[in-house]
Amino acid sequence: MAKKATGKSKLQTASEVGKERALEMALAQIKKEFGESALMKLGDQKHMQVDVVSTGNIAVDAALGVGGLPRGRIIEIYGPESSGKTTLALHCVAQVQKGGGTAAYIDAEHALDPQYAQNLGVDISELFVSQPDSGEQALDITEALVRSGAIDIVVIDSVAALVPRAEIEGDMGDSHVGLQARLMSQALRKLTGVIARTNAIAIFINQLREKVGQIGYGSPETTTGGKALKFYASVRIDVRKLETLKGTDGMPIGSRTKIKIVKNKVAPPFRQVEVDMMYGEGISNVGSILDMALERDIVKKSGAWFSYNDMRIGQGRENVKKFLKDNPTVCSEIESKLRAEMAEALASNAMPVGVTSNDDDDDDESTEAERIMDETTISDDELEDDLGF
Repeated sequence: MAKKATGKSKLQTASEVGKERALEMALAQIKKEFGESALMKLGDQKHMQVDVVSTGNIAVDAALGVGGLPRGRIIEIYGPESSGKTTLALHCVAQVQKGGGTAAYIDAEHALDPQYAQNLGVDISELFVSQPDSGEQALDITEALVRSGAIDIVVIDSVAALVPRAEIEGDMGDSHVGLQARLMSQALRKLTGVIARTNAIAIFINQLREKVGQIGYGSPETTTGGKALKFYASVRIDVRKLETLKGTDGMPIGSRTKIKIVKNKVAPPFRQVEVDMMYGEGISNVGSILDMALERDIVKKSGAWFSYNDMRIGQGRENVKKFLKDNPTVCSEIESKLRAEMAEALASNAMPVGVTSNDDDDDDESTEAERIMDETTISDDELEDDLGF
């Protein structure tokens, strides 16, 4: 019996050696034919670390779970009209440029305001802008830019404005069911691999539409361009206005905006934050720093007065924001403390300060019942959603 066991053990060892040799030969062949990075082990730290670009707002960076937008990925930003979608995208462009990167903006809506972009910190003299005539042209330009390897971020504004050439050349009232969805599906199949290889970021801004015939389950809203972008996007960001902010004279100066990460392939999803979206200035990083510092007791509040290190820094929230703007050294010191705590929280996969989690609201893909309803409803102006293109 002992001899039989030994013989069996030798056979297993020989079999294992044979498998290892076969694997080594296969790996060598794959690397020779497709390159060294064609196949790797998932535990390789070099590939586990996510390279990110800050959004320019500490609260949004915290909600994303990795400190910013991941490079080499497709990002979708959607929401109602005038909610701050373009503003958030332009802030990301500004941050890339500050880091020495190159940015491009595909203005399919023909609505980009250069002065507003400049107010947000975008260097418009170095920003490449295209105003394409059709959806095909827009996506071809996007692919060419990304494939060059010289572009760090490209923004497509917006998916709804990527009109197929056949629709442009056709007559009003002609039916073009599924054209845009097929266009997006084909383009994203080509773009995904190129974006990953060049380590670029592609931001698609999208609009919302009402579903016709929506009854009972699920959200009555859906995004344009079919379902492909929902699958290919690594991060989907929902931007919505909550309330209007008013100055001391009672005039509107901005809006309180909720930013929710409804899909995240690089960190836990459904995290959300509230930020100040100021007219003419964009997202207030100072406001987010103040809110997070208050939650961590770095800045203390007693009545209407705010204090930092036993020093009174203002009375009323807007006055404190002005103080922090006028005193960048103090503001940077507070932000450094917050980012240090945020890094610790992210390293331990804990919820960063100032961020809440909510996965039970109106996302149109959250439950099986909603998915079934999606299959039985018709989009307001895009039947392609139901075709699954």
